[in-house]
Amino acid sequence: MQKLKLPLTVDPVKDAQRRLDYSGIYTANQLARLAESVVNVLSDAQVTLSFYIDPQKLVVMKGQAQVEVELECQRCGETFRQTLECGFCYSPVANWDQADDLPEIYEPIEFNEFGEIDLLGTMEDELILALPLVPMHSSEHCEVSAQEQVFGELPEELAKKPNPFAVLANLKQK
Repeated sequence: MQKLKLPLTVDPVKDAQRRLDYSGIYTANQLARLAESVVNVLSDAQVTLSFYIDPQKLVVMKGQAQVEVELECQRCGETFRQTLECGFCYSPVANWDQADDLPEIYEPIEFNEFGEIDLLGTMEDELILALPLVPMHSSEHCEVSAQEQVFGELPEELAKKPNPFAVLANLKQK
């Protein structure tokens, strides 16, 4: 099956009038901002989009995206694979003042000066937002076991060290 490359920008109004659907990819090397946020982008981003006009006569771009990335576990420092998935539903606006008038189910997205939206940038934003706040292996796959983790108590060698802020206590007494 041939993978269709998606356009960088689209005219959502024309696409919605024609009720166009897109299904395709953005290659891993096109996802430069995502690559800065992860260890490695392992696959092309699979994207499906539908453009239509809703009953309120609003232009809608609805879709989902998926990509496989390599992240660094914040518990053990090893890398692991993770599939990022996101769904979205946008309605384009000419300026941000119109965004307040949109129903809550739609996210506003602003047209550029040509009446188009930056599709690649939008998909990359969605995938970046799908990144976990603290990337970690599942506990059964992580090299650091729960027994090795210390919560609330210092090891003896650290507890015996003098407090570096003890000098400040002397200043407070003077």
